This record gives sequence, structure tokens and C-alpha cells, in this order.
Amino acid sequence: MSIDVRPFAEVIDADRAGVDPPYDHHDYVGTRLRAPKEPLVIIPATLTEVTGPAYGESPVEPLDADLTRQHAGEPQGQRIVVSGRVLGGDGKPLRGQLVEIWQANAGGRYRHEVDTGDAPLDPNFSGAGRCLTDHEGRYRFVTVKPGAYPWKNHPNAWRPNHIHFSVFGRAFTERLVTQMYFPGDPLFPFDPIFNSVRDEKARQRLISAFDLELTEPEHALGFRWDIVVGGRTATPLEEPHDD
Repeated sequence: MSIDVRPFAEVIDADRAGVDPPYDHHDYVGTRLRAPKEPLVIIPATLTEVTGPAYGESPVEPLDADLTRQHAGEPQGQRIVVSGRVLGGDGKPLRGQLVEIWQANAGGRYRHEVDTGDAPLDPNFSGAGRCLTDHEGRYRFVTVKPGAYPWKNHPNAWRPNHIHFSVFGRAFTERLVTQMYFPGDPLFPFDPIFNSVRDEKARQRLISAFDLELTEPEHALGFRWDIVVGGRTATPLEEPHDD
């Protein structure tokens, strides 16, 4: 039995709009095995689901948000700044939100035991960061642009450049895990994860925008990407997968 803790109306709205990926997206092979085989059981939210999450005992440090300064040397690749606002469905900023990211390095490899690809690891890049949003709901990361990488979903399959995001939200039911993409990626038409978001406008909300004002002269290109938690303009969920 599969249990969905989202309010019933939210489940129906998402299904109608085609915003969130379906549990079983045929072109994405892994979902054929993971998708629920029985109808979802809708249960009412309790105090556990509507109270805020605990971040743990480790404080968020300034260098957590700068992935280029977490090691002794400089990582390989194009430095970038990624920033934006975390907003509620009503458009108001969500302050003090924990935002986490993880990504492949510039060569397209994750620093994780399950990634056994032949791209080189970067000893100066771990690929993970976190920060808290400020009073305007703004987050900011300095990192390197992740490389595309092959995966075995179908013949000659490559994932577009992307960064994984997690936003904890004000309550358990607002937890959002998603992916941010970069503008103009030629792999978009061939990627079943990106295209599992069926609504075109919703897919566009997953793509960041180049921002010259955010760009740091002679140092890093800037990309802006807002995240909306809840509501009809919400940022789509990430389809669970193995990268």
C-alpha cells in the first residue's frame, strides 16, 4: 500500500495541472518498478505533518554555501553564482528556510560511491552545500557549473546539466526536492526526467535564467532561480531516481 500525506485537494490539483511528474513515467525506466501498483490512500494531516522540521545539531556555516572554498584548492570548471528567492504559494518570502543542494562536478561525476562513471573526481569539490534564506526569502550559492553525464535509462542517454535542490518548508508536507536546469540546454528534448513534468509552463519553471547583475566580473557567471513552495505556480517536484 502506498500512502500520500498531501491534502486530497492538492493531489487532485497537481494531477490536473500536470505539474508534478507521474509516479509511473514510461520513458523513465526506473519508475516502472518503483511506481505504486495500488491506488493511493489519502490520510488526514496530523501534528507530525504540519510542524516544522528539525535541522539537526550541526549549525549552518558561511562556507557551506560556497562550494568552491570547502577544500584547500580551487575546483575545476566554470564558477557560477546561483541565487533566488524561496516563496510561498501566496508570493510571500519564506524566511529562515534551509536550502540544500547537491550536484555533479564539472566533469559530470558525483562524489558518491554509487557513481562509478569514468569521469574524473575533483579532489577540491564535494558537490554539496546548504544555506538559510534571509528576511527576503533569498538564498545564494557559489559553485561550479555541473557537467552532463551518461546514464543507462536508454541508448546514448545523457542528463542535462542540473543541480538538485531541497527546501524543507515550514512543515513536513511542504518539503520540496527538485532540480534546477540551465537555459538553452540541447539535451532537454531527450531527457525523460525533465519531460516527466507534463505541463510546459511548469517545465519552464525548472530552468534558471542568466543574470548579468548577479554575475561577478572576472569571477563567476550568475544564474537566478526562484523556488515556489505550494500553490498553482509551485516549483515541480523531482521524480525520484538514482543519480
